[in-house]
Amino acid sequence: MSVETQKETLGFQTEVKQLLHLMIHSLYSNKEIFLRELISNASDATDKLRFEALAKPELLEGGADLKIRVSFDKEAKTVTIEDNGIGMSREDAITHLGTIAKSGTSEFMKNLTGDQKKDSHLIGQFGVGFYSAFIVADKVEVFSRRAGLPAAEGVHWSSRGEGEFEVATIDKAERGSRIVLHLKEGEAEFADGWRLRNVIKKYSDHIALPIELPKEATGEEEAPAELEWETVNRASALWTRPRTEIKDEEYQEFYKHVGHDFENPLSWSHNKVEGKLEYTSLLYVPGRAPFDLYQREAPRGLKLYVQRVFIMDQADEFLPLYLRFIKGVVDSNDLSLNVSREILQKDPVIDSMKSALTKRSLDMIEKLAKNEPEQYKAFWKNFGQVLKEGPAEDFANKEKIAGLLRFASTAEGEGEQVVSLADYIGRMKDGQDKIYYLTGESYAQVKNSPHLEVFRKKGIEVLLLTDRIDEWLMSYLTEFDGKSFIDVARGDLDLGKLDSEEDKKAQEEVAKAKEGLTERLKAALGEHVAEVRVSHRLTDSPAILAIGEQDLGLQMRQILEASGQKVPESKPIFEFNPSHPLIERLDAEADEDRFGDLTHILFDQAALAAGDSLKDPAAYVQRLNKLLVELSA
Repeated sequence: MSVETQKETLGFQTEVKQLLHLMIHSLYSNKEIFLRELISNASDATDKLRFEALAKPELLEGGADLKIRVSFDKEAKTVTIEDNGIGMSREDAITHLGTIAKSGTSEFMKNLTGDQKKDSHLIGQFGVGFYSAFIVADKVEVFSRRAGLPAAEGVHWSSRGEGEFEVATIDKAERGSRIVLHLKEGEAEFADGWRLRNVIKKYSDHIALPIELPKEATGEEEAPAELEWETVNRASALWTRPRTEIKDEEYQEFYKHVGHDFENPLSWSHNKVEGKLEYTSLLYVPGRAPFDLYQREAPRGLKLYVQRVFIMDQADEFLPLYLRFIKGVVDSNDLSLNVSREILQKDPVIDSMKSALTKRSLDMIEKLAKNEPEQYKAFWKNFGQVLKEGPAEDFANKEKIAGLLRFASTAEGEGEQVVSLADYIGRMKDGQDKIYYLTGESYAQVKNSPHLEVFRKKGIEVLLLTDRIDEWLMSYLTEFDGKSFIDVARGDLDLGKLDSEEDKKAQEEVAKAKEGLTERLKAALGEHVAEVRVSHRLTDSPAILAIGEQDLGLQMRQILEASGQKVPESKPIFEFNPSHPLIERLDAEADEDRFGDLTHILFDQAALAAGDSLKDPAAYVQRLNKLLVELSA
């Protein structure tokens, strides 16, 4: 037993106390996951050692034969997990075992469902796996030394999970960490070789280094040197094995390891490239969105291996940002073992790999959409808005990404985003050569928009776009399959061949006949509008506001204003329906003051129908009240 010095007792961070209480009192329906989490942490520790040893080979003092050992003592009721990875210093133990990033903790708490089995699986995703040890243990001890530090600078960390922990400096000859779990009453089932073997095979068979158990139980916590050990997992990198030899269940368990997820992935793609470039990739589409999906600066990327040696955990150079939800590994034979992020960013090999991996990811998503439409609905709900970033970021794959997009429409879905652009084109009217769409704040608003009246009359489908990103998306997505996109609220609507020559001639005649009313309206609205004209969009409403061809739409204006950016001033186009009773009544109004009040009421109502806010609500209410008084007189 090594001598302990500099012993002190410290309190856990508040968030850790909450987690410990949860682990000890709530998450007990799937207890065995503690071993999965501790083995996963040990695997990460050996990966980190391999990476740091590329630049500092001396860190491998004591041997490069990396492994994880799991042992037990039935009499003492202990389970021990030991690795010879990177290890921890005293400061590391205090930092990593005494505190947790607050964002991860709060999101973990927020995601709890009350279903103990599901909640226990959440542990790994939010980086709180170590604390799962307290599900089965009433005392946890960690003996560790960081590689590169002298033997006298080992650390002993211990806690009973009751709000505080002890830490002391010890002598530890070997680098790495040894975690000893003192099992609670009723948890002795885990101090058993057969039970541990089954848990390891179930959750950790894919770990790419040996996980060893003693061949025979010795009844001692620390096995003697002559004890024989046997490897109980495959101990080979799953992605290096032939696809024909890998079961779906193995792919799924491996995903849970690399994705820190508890649900099965929706799809995966395993591919080996040979020729000018040689690399293997195993990519996954998750079944659920991570809590930090919309934090574009959050860590992301694939696990990078070079010649089966772990290099980095989140290499973000291999996929574009709009595919940041893709998980998996890439193992290259064409990169140097001492590769760094700076080198990755400048290496032309990376550009070729990124292009190929992006295409493979999109192919995987496309296959999911084609073969598993119900699964694709789940994918779209989780990742659709992120995929919409694609056309702006990836010009080369813009058409392919557009084919994966889904929208609500006037034809089907009742607000659900289930319509593809291919679906829309397949339903286009004879003579239709444009894809029509309308953006807005909500489905209810756009579904009832006056801008759709002529489209309903003619039976023309319109895509209804209500995500905040949509107007920005459409500024980059200008056409699909040779068909251009038309915003039905923008510019002077031209339905092309969908309007007969007789229709167009009649429109011109009406516009000419109403020139006098147009001028009166323009004079009444003055600087509030860019233009006043007869509308060809309306059948039921008296008036609408259209957006200038080059002006920002309401969605983009709101996004820019919310971010504090200066928004260029623009004025709407006021369009009126000459056959509407209100417009006919307005045309007959001889009192110019009353004409002005009525015109401004119609203008403000059109702004409200478009989802905009009124510039002067008090003036609108005053005019409306005045009108109501006159009508009731």
